Amino acid sequence: MHRLQFHYTLSSDSSPALVRNPLIDLLQAVSSQGSISAGARALGLSYRHVWGELKRWEGELGHELVVWEKGQSARLTEFGAKLMWAERQAQARLAPQIEALRSDLERAFAVAFDDNAHVVTMHASHDHALTALREHALGANHEQLHLDIRFGGSVDALRDLNEGRCVLAGFHTLQHPAPGSLAERIYKPLLQPGLHKILGFANRTQGLMVAPGNPLGLQSLQDLVAKKARFANRALGTGTRVVLDELLAQNGLRAAELIGYQHTEPSHTAVAHAVAAGAVDAGLGIEVAARALGLVFVPLVQESYHLVCLKTALEEPAIVALRTVLQSPQWQQELARMPGYTPSHSGQVQSLRKVLPWWDLKPKKSAGAPRRSSAKSAD
Repeated sequence: MHRLQFHYTLSSDSSPALVRNPLIDLLQAVSSQGSISAGARALGLSYRHVWGELKRWEGELGHELVVWEKGQSARLTEFGAKLMWAERQAQARLAPQIEALRSDLERAFAVAFDDNAHVVTMHASHDHALTALREHALGANHEQLHLDIRFGGSVDALRDLNEGRCVLAGFHTLQHPAPGSLAERIYKPLLQPGLHKILGFANRTQGLMVAPGNPLGLQSLQDLVAKKARFANRALGTGTRVVLDELLAQNGLRAAELIGYQHTEPSHTAVAHAVAAGAVDAGLGIEVAARALGLVFVPLVQESYHLVCLKTALEEPAIVALRTVLQSPQWQQELARMPGYTPSHSGQVQSLRKVLPWWDLKPKKSAGAPRRSSAKSAD
């Protein structure tokens, strides 16, 4: 069975919406003009081009299209005639849908031609507040702001930013991550002071999502191990996986002690669904995902969700529009109403050195170096 593919063109004229294949135009011209040469002239094409295209299509479709008899008018084969009939039937039945499809496409492309509309391409660790921000941005500003968000892992988001696949990345860390932490070892190589800038976004709570009533009485990671609770993890490279590994290390626990450490889900929502379905007993995630499915949420840690871009992008109109939305009281009030979230320096430009304590610029003293003495120091 042959499959159909659709293509469209961009044009400034107001011609009717058409979904047509060039082959149909060739067949129509040959049929109405009675010869390939006359059909070619009607289309403004050369005889050689039309003849070549017809032969190519015959090879592609596996059927003859035109009856080639010397001295006789060219006519369509039965298969060619059936193609023409199918085209007429489809156009008659689908004209309203074709027009509606064109209208939808035109509305989408209108953004590209609107100087007051902006698009921010963002790759980010999964977060419900970003989804809410995407909806809020369209109605909160006199300039239309479209957030084109692709959710994945924090590590992948930062790599994509550095490789030019997006203009903004979202990742999260424990609040005030300690020097030498796992977060430093993972994120520091991907960030560079002077090159990257952080836009404040939000603080949020991560904790255990457990079944209604918390039947196992789970209150900590130690409880998960002691009570042999089944756990749903997040994939390697996600920010929540980094947070979990840091918490395990802080509590003197090994990953192998956690039943289900290798069982991964793609998002906070997916983890919550696994708990709600009884497939696992608990998972680490954010409060809003737990509340949405009626689960009990046991808070464990506070973390900061960061938005990061290249310094050179700060003055781009799309980033300026985004910062305006983030700094608006309307957005911050909406964010504060979401379970487990609080605004944090929303929209403010922050340096990596101030937000993440991983770059020590103080000169280090040589071990065993003698202290210089002077009359002033003696005073």
